[in-house]
Amino acid sequence: MSLNFFIGLVVAIAGTLGGYVGAGGHLSVLLDAAPLEIVIMGGTAAGGFIIGNPSAIKKRVRKSMKFLVRKPKFTKDSYIELLSLMYQMFKLAKTKGMLALEAHVEKPEESTLFQAFPGFLENHHAVEFFCDYLRLFTLGADKPFEIEALMDEELEVHHSENEAVVSALQTMADGLPAIGIVACVLGVIHTMGAIAEPPEVLGRLIGGALCGTFMGVWASYGIVGPISCAVKAALEAEARYLQCLKVGMLAHLQGFAPSISIEYARKTLQTDVRPNFLEVEEATQALSAPT
Repeated sequence: MSLNFFIGLVVAIAGTLGGYVGAGGHLSVLLDAAPLEIVIMGGTAAGGFIIGNPSAIKKRVRKSMKFLVRKPKFTKDSYIELLSLMYQMFKLAKTKGMLALEAHVEKPEESTLFQAFPGFLENHHAVEFFCDYLRLFTLGADKPFEIEALMDEELEVHHSENEAVVSALQTMADGLPAIGIVACVLGVIHTMGAIAEPPEVLGRLIGGALCGTFMGVWASYGIVGPISCAVKAALEAEARYLQCLKVGMLAHLQGFAPSISIEYARKTLQTDVRPNFLEVEEATQALSAPT
């Protein structure tokens, strides 16, 4: 995703400025006006963002920016790893009993079984989700419908938190055109205070004022709006990862064999990251017996 972000940003800037200059526009007018327009618009947008969002949302938005500068986290290989991990855990539970999982889920970072799947172990939220429900299984919670309802409730909380992040970014994007008009009006006010100046001076002042409207609309639809979409896609990918875990654990709880349980989980994946049956079978057959 990092490559897409930077390529998209360069294309947006080059296309806009290239077309403007190609049509005979004076780049110096934009460069003179841009710094103060950015201060006005950026300050107003930042102030509104601070007012409109609690500290927890602001923190999540800040953390979500990492999705723009790193490669996609959930790939076919990461799902092969996830399905292999579930296979190992379910096979251990089938062969040695559910209590055999207890030592692994209590301290997953120290578990040799989890350590064999480092990509999964780095995903704190997924580790917590997986271990919490396996712990419930070891404590005797064995009613699939009740566990599914509890999982759905937790995933809904996770979804609402993600939606709040996307909403905060999209609200900023939606407000930028109007904030650009505010910057433009301030520029016009400044121009009216210099009405006695010669036409060439007034022309640059009016042009600079109109930069506010231009930058507001451009930043909304060319930068902040697409950033909101990119963050939303990354958060939805994370939610699908948890959904895969959920389906696999429920299948196991209903008594299916490990290979069938992970096949249920595999079927929930999107086609661009879903490994085929043979790829998963080869990966699980290459695993050593869980202990």
